[in-house]
Amino acid sequence: MINGILWVLGCQLVGEVLVRGLGLSIPGPVVGMVLLFGVLSWRRPGPESGTLRFSDGLLRHLQLFFVPVTVGIMVHVGELGEQWLPVTGGLVLSWAAGLVTVAALGAWLQRRRGVRAGGHD
Repeated sequence: MINGILWVLGCQLVGEVLVRGLGLSIPGPVVGMVLLFGVLSWRRPGPESGTLRFSDGLLRHLQLFFVPVTVGIMVHVGELGEQWLPVTGGLVLSWAAGLVTVAALGAWLQRRRGVRAGGHD
């Protein structure tokens, strides 16, 4: 499992170094995740590999990642109360943009596959 942690953190470190060294405006962990995807696609680890065991353990405790978000909301609850209109507008607009994007992509993929609207192949 330690080997898996080292692969994940190593890819994140390389992503951070690349982003800072090249002055990119992409978060380093995102670049690291893409690098990890490439490494895993190339190596094809087995089901008992340390990387997969580490990721399974991380996913089992995923709820812990919501604690910092909740703390941030509670710390800034006063500001959120004062700025409720822009926050609500941003949430609604981002939700609508995501919904429209998924609907458009789904419709485009159905047309590409030749599936009739409302029916199956």
